[in-house]
Amino acid sequence: MKKRFDVRILGQDLSVISDSGDEHVASVVGYVNEKMQAAGKSVANKEALNIAILAALNIADEYLQMAGAKENLRKQLESRSEQLIHLINDIR
Repeated sequence: MKKRFDVRILGQDLSVISDSGDEHVASVVGYVNEKMQAAGKSVANKEALNIAILAALNIADEYLQMAGAKENLRKQLESRSEQLIHLINDIR
């Protein structure tokens, strides 16, 4: 069931609607705020838009790296499963 949450990100108050629970939304907001604060420390121009763009790029980079790692693990599991299937078939 969708619920409205009032959150604060980079000093801006926002209302968001989510199916997720309170704890999850709080975790997401905390994570985004951490990324915004880190981006704000590394950017010379302290405008909110520049900080948000840099934070979004950093989050996208993390996501794509994790997605790549997940795909590599999937391929390894698939390969090992096929090897096990061949070993089992060879034993029969």
